[in-house]
Amino acid sequence: MSADELRLAPKVLLHDHLDGGLRPQTIIELAQECGYDGLPASESEALGTWFRDSADSGSLPRYLETFDHTLAVMQTREGLFRVASECAQDLAADGVVYAESRYAPEQHLTKGLTLEGVVEAVNAGLRDGEAKAAEAGNPIRVTGLLTAMRHAAKSTEIAELAIRYRDEGVSGFDIAGAEAGYPPTRHLDAFEYLQRENFHFTIHAGEAFGLPSIWQAIQWCGADRLGHGVRIVDDISIDGSPFAEWLEGNKADADALTALDLGRVRLGRLAAYVRDKRIPLEMCPSSNLQTSAALSIPLHPITLLRRLRFRVTLNTDNRLMSGTSMSREATLLRDEAEWTLEDLRWVTINAMKSAFIPFDERLALIDDVIKPGYAALGHHDAPVS
Repeated sequence: MSADELRLAPKVLLHDHLDGGLRPQTIIELAQECGYDGLPASESEALGTWFRDSADSGSLPRYLETFDHTLAVMQTREGLFRVASECAQDLAADGVVYAESRYAPEQHLTKGLTLEGVVEAVNAGLRDGEAKAAEAGNPIRVTGLLTAMRHAAKSTEIAELAIRYRDEGVSGFDIAGAEAGYPPTRHLDAFEYLQRENFHFTIHAGEAFGLPSIWQAIQWCGADRLGHGVRIVDDISIDGSPFAEWLEGNKADADALTALDLGRVRLGRLAAYVRDKRIPLEMCPSSNLQTSAALSIPLHPITLLRRLRFRVTLNTDNRLMSGTSMSREATLLRDEAEWTLEDLRWVTINAMKSAFIPFDERLALIDDVIKPGYAALGHHDAPVS
């Protein structure tokens, strides 16, 4: 995979936070417009570096502080419109052909916007970004996922909001925030309502917290997908030892997961269920390193889970905080975990099959955009999970 191939290869992004993907220069300009004077740097490059360093610091308070600054400039219709438009344009320029951008409407109300006003501003911005991307020769489709914060009490209200805008660019629902102490079962009313309305939802689970959050998300709440889900490896053993214990003994070997004989691997009942039911895992390698959910790119569970044929997808999470893009995530896996262009094609089709838009529209993107795009790079039909 050359750098050009990685950029040109059609990509699909299911897990990307709108407030975690702003351009540093945009933050500076919006801060000036809205009178926000709390930025830690006033020059674009320095500000981008601050965001990445803060996310890498290992300090949760400092990591969370990064979102204080992005949210501060996303409190007006104009700010939300611009951020959403640039999100679509930036993703399209990186070769993304379909994306779901998630955001929490309840976090954008400090300047007088209503929940409906937030959604309408973001929707308008995404449509503007799609139009500009198409003009630039990089067509993309972007839908919105409305997120409820799991420590708050607005999940049913946000779920109702998502249903209200389901035909105007909102394709799904999500809950996010601290997992420990805030289990998804606290929001059962919202999930049961969404199921009655035949609507799609994903749940952040299995990142900071382990198997119980995954089990609750699936078996109690009925999640269509798992946000991150990296801790599903806690239900996998190698040579009779739990994955984490085995990995600790092999962490000096960068090829431990790529060279592993899969006959030595055993799945627990939850892991087997997730694989058997083809429940998509929205995996975010760079972000997981920052939050200590993974040791390194070579030893990130995404490679083992791909080899075991889980329905793995590749994502960015927070592009600004991780200093990343879909092409960069693919580059890291190519350079450090022996991924090929065929592997990228495989996770891309996995993601498109798992998107929250109608089946015929997913199929059209796979057949008319993704497969031809990879065929042009020399990769044709191959088995897909």
